[in-house]
This record gives sequence, structure tokens and C-alpha cells, in this order.
Amino acid sequence: MPQPAVQSPEWWRDRLYAALCKRSAETQRFDDYYECEHPLPFLHEKAREPFRRLLRMSRANYMELVVDALVGRLEVAGFQSDTAGDADKAAWELWQDNNLDGGSQLGFLEAAIRGESYMLVSPPEGRRKTWRITPEHPTQVITEAVPGEPGELAAALKLWLDDWTGRLCCTVYLPGNIFKFDAPEPKHGGKPQWERREVPGEEWGGRNVMGEVPFGALANRPRMLKPGASELRSVTGIQDRINKTIADRMMTQESAAFPQKWATGMEIPVDENGQDIEPFDVAVNKILIAEESGAKFGQFTAADLTSYLKGKESDVHDIAAITSTPPHYLLGSMVNLSAEALKAAEAGLIHKIYARRRFLEEGLERTMRLAGFGASSARIVWKSPEWRTEGELVDALVKMSTLGVPREVLWERWGATPQEIERWRQLSEDALARAMDGDLAADYGPKPEPAGAATAGE
Repeated sequence: MPQPAVQSPEWWRDRLYAALCKRSAETQRFDDYYECEHPLPFLHEKAREPFRRLLRMSRANYMELVVDALVGRLEVAGFQSDTAGDADKAAWELWQDNNLDGGSQLGFLEAAIRGESYMLVSPPEGRRKTWRITPEHPTQVITEAVPGEPGELAAALKLWLDDWTGRLCCTVYLPGNIFKFDAPEPKHGGKPQWERREVPGEEWGGRNVMGEVPFGALANRPRMLKPGASELRSVTGIQDRINKTIADRMMTQESAAFPQKWATGMEIPVDENGQDIEPFDVAVNKILIAEESGAKFGQFTAADLTSYLKGKESDVHDIAAITSTPPHYLLGSMVNLSAEALKAAEAGLIHKIYARRRFLEEGLERTMRLAGFGASSARIVWKSPEWRTEGELVDALVKMSTLGVPREVLWERWGATPQEIERWRQLSEDALARAMDGDLAADYGPKPEPAGAATAGE
């Protein structure tokens, strides 16, 4: 078959589909590790079946902790620009209207596991009067940038399997047009036989009203010549070591961790087939008695499991060091730790969070710009990833106030969202206006209702 012309819709479809399949296959193992679908530790084939139950019990999923420790502290609090006001409020309303408090967390989680995820921006259409922003899974979307133009996308592909028709569907997004295709689901990894997907009421290859590829990419730890990478890339081998150590320990427990008894100087009875009969039914509440005068009993020393426990702990420390995850998260032990010690233990994680946020911000800012909030000075406001006691924080802010730091800045440092800061500013201005009007109780609460006014619900 003739090859499609370079940069034609068919050329982009085939190119991006191949890249998406390749990336999905490469990152599937990180998803498996996060979901505790680890490969079983290696055993000799003859020993595998009897110990299969123990092998399944040997999975201790530290990979989930590594990812959740990072993603749990990535939370968008609002938007802020140099010209604060209606634009910031409208951006936050759009964020809430699209349920992106949870949607953004889903995007951050998939980016941490697979390296990248996406936000799709769709213009108002039909009954929906506002922009639509949806998180997109990295196995269903892939983008390609314009060479030499950072942040400028040349094309994107969205791929999914239609549950109703059983057909594989894809949409190619170009800056000027949108092209839709579908094909029967390929069998055994074959190449799809694509056809044009006609949608009633739409012209095939219709105009892209946005004039840009409508995706924001959320990249985790990208490099100059490489895309985002999984947080688990460097530690899956250590997870395998931990599983092997646990499996060995459990098999040792099964066979040699309890004292094994021995007996000498006695005759072992046999059955009618000449097979030895077990002479004793050993239990905690039973004693062993033999009629032979020369019979002796004893027991072997139980196997020592300390080396297994220490080996596992050493591997967990390796995971903590490589991923900057606080050791007490993984080991679950906190013994007489001071506040300063806890803060020092989390310093690596906090630094990693700030580093990851820089690249996530690029995708979020592009997403909001596509949705109509394109002020160059606008920025994402994140909730602080540091956990401090309220007393410690308030004491620091009081000291900062003596240096003349504006109260709005102090509120921001305290952790208030832009919406809370605006509300507090309005309440302060209302209280000041009432005080100037002679209301002596202005500083003690909201303005009272006029006499005779009906209360809510009456």
C-alpha cells in the first residue's frame, strides 16, 4: 500500500498510534506494580506449585506508597494573576464546574505511574455553555510537539474502544482540523484497518475552532530528549528483591521455623502394605511416650528468621533513599521523633514535590489558557506540601507581621486559598465600614439582621 503523505491526517494517525501502543506496552509494568500485580518470585519449577499460595502472599506493595506519598501532596488551591479579580474567580469556577479537584488528582496519579497524562479542553457545545476540561489516560492520548518550538503541539491522537459497537475509534487533532477514524478491533496485535468515521451532522475533517491542539500535557520528571518517566522506574527491581526475601522467609517458616522433634532407639511400626506408620500425633497438649527402654527424644533448633527481616528492612531503606520517600512512611515505625527530626526526614520528599510541580504547572497553565484564561502573568496556586503545627505557623506569621508584611501575604503563607483570602478581605472591609459608621460591635461578628427581619426557613 502507498505510504500516506508526510503530515497528512493518515500519516499522523499511523505515526501517533504506533507511538501510543509502544509507550503503553512499556509503561504497563509500572501500572501493574502500583496495583500490586507483581511477578511472582522465581522458584524451581518442581517447587513452584506446592508453594504457589505462599508466593501470592509474599507481595508487599511499597510501590503504591511511593506514588501516593507524592501525589497526596499535589493539590491545586486556586489561580492568581497580577490583576486579581474576576478573572481569577472565573478560572476557579471553571475548575470547580469541571470537577477538577478530583480530576486533577487522577491526572497527577497517572503521570506519576506512567510518566505522562493529559487534559483535554473542549469548547462550549450543545447544552453546555462553558468550556469542558477532562483528564485523559496516557494509554488513550498521545501528543507530539513542533520541533524547536517548546510547548507548541503539532498533533495529538485520542484512542478508545467503543463499548457499544466494539470498534476501535481514534481522533486526530491538528491545529486547523479534526479527523475521525474507526476500525474493527485488531486481533493478536495486528494493524487496524482504518476507515473514516462519519458523525451525523459533522463534516469529516471539520475545522478545529480552537486553532490549537486542545491538550495540556502533565509530564512527570521529563528530560531534555526524553518524555516523562514513572516514579517507579528505578525501584521495581528492589520491590522484586523484597518479594523474594518474603517468599523465602515464608517457606522457611512453613518448614523449619518451628522446633522439629526427633526420636531414636525405637522401632517404627508398619502397615499391611509395609509402609511406615507415623508413631506419634504431635501437638501442644500431648506428650511423647515410647515403650522401648532405650528410646530418646529431642528437638532441632528452629530456623533463625532475623537475616530475612534485616534483608527486607535494608531493601526498604534503599527504596526510601532512591525515591526520597520518608522512611517512616515505608517502615511504619516512629520512635521518639522530634518535630525537627520529622521535618528533616521529609525534606527530600518536599524538594521532590516542588520539582515535580514545575512541569505539571506547564500543562495546567496551557490547559487554562486554551479555556480562555491566557494572561501571561497568571499562575497556579498550590496548597503547601509541608505539614506544620498551627501554633508553629501562627507564631512565625505574627513575627512576620511586625516587619510590615501585608496581611494578604500572611494569609497566603498560612495556607488560605485565593477564594478564602478574597472572602476575608471583604469581611474586613465590611467590618471597617461598619466601625466607621459607629457600630461598636463591628469587630465581633457579622452585621446583625434588621429588627423584625425573617430568618431563613421561616
